[in-house]
Amino acid sequence: MDITAHAGAAYKHMYGLERFVAESALPKTIHALVKLRVSQMNGCAFCVDMHAHDLKAEGESDERLHSVVTWREAPFFTARERAALALAEEATELGRDGVGDEVWAAVREHFDDEQVAALVVAIATINAWNRFGTILRLVPGSLRAG
Repeated sequence: MDITAHAGAAYKHMYGLERFVAESALPKTIHALVKLRVSQMNGCAFCVDMHAHDLKAEGESDERLHSVVTWREAPFFTARERAALALAEEATELGRDGVGDEVWAAVREHFDDEQVAALVVAIATINAWNRFGTILRLVPGSLRAG
């Protein structure tokens, strides 16, 4: 199904959220790592493929790309990246208690208010994109092939 033909306005607003984050002070690498990790968690093959390729095109190492799924155990991520990834995971899982105090404190230690706001928008947006991708059964690589 071509959802843009029937819900183009919704897609336009989603791209507006993406633009907001892209134009914010949130580092692009952190934004991209968050998009990849959340997409992995949500099982959105289309988004995992897209964001892994985007990171690779921006010069990200294979070592780090392959380790995003195991970022807690891998030594390749900074404290700042770890704080963002922890927030992304807890916000994606959204347990009964929401985001834990320890995770929130780490985020506040590494990011200013503008960056935290952009990070929250980025996490919410990629979760929504993942719903589009999985519900519509978008095919990994189809954007590159088309």
